[in-house]
Amino acid sequence: MTKPLLWLRWLVTARRHPCAFLLIVQLAGILLYPVMEDTQAGRALFGAFGILVLALALWVVNRSAAVNWIAWSLAVPAVLLSVSSAIFDQPALGIYAHLLESGLYFYTAGSLIAYMLQDHSVTSDELFAAGATFTLLAWAFAFSFSVCQQWYPGSFTAAVDPQSPRSWMELLFLSFSLLSGVGLSDVVPIQPQARALVMLEQFAGVMYIAVVVSRLIGLTILKHPVRKEG
Repeated sequence: MTKPLLWLRWLVTARRHPCAFLLIVQLAGILLYPVMEDTQAGRALFGAFGILVLALALWVVNRSAAVNWIAWSLAVPAVLLSVSSAIFDQPALGIYAHLLESGLYFYTAGSLIAYMLQDHSVTSDELFAAGATFTLLAWAFAFSFSVCQQWYPGSFTAAVDPQSPRSWMELLFLSFSLLSGVGLSDVVPIQPQARALVMLEQFAGVMYIAVVVSRLIGLTILKHPVRKEG
């Protein structure tokens, strides 16, 4: 297959399954974040990777019935603040960038949930959307935790180096643990504000499984009923 045809095939696949690309990039980020946190070059790459995820989130929102100007009004300032924080070495700007990114991820997750609930059929892209929504919620709460520990020092502690602020990977690990309901995290909320956010994520995780995932499973079963033998 020639390169133009291969590129065209990828483009068609991307247009049909934008949620799949968002999900793949975010899962790849889980593997890359531990490497990107340790060095200055890695942190710069971390910022560039974040911009890529934001771009994909905007692309997914554009495919749904969401109001696009809301997403753009959150994404553009977030990128500008993130870049300014890295260039001018101003951590305070990074806090507000995380706040806006959290809002964008919550908004994108909400638009995907609306997309999955808008009809009574289940497409392959909606199944990818279910995974992408889960990761978007995990990222959104992780950014919320990051803002919380900056505004309220000592919000979280952990078994290792308990007095230090928690790293991004620790907060993301906590977010996935809470959202999935497994609770297997050594990061513990201490301040009331942090505990409030944790309780909200626990509630969001339970409701996401109960409402969205169970509905998709039910519709899939109705579409392909199990045949009884005998």
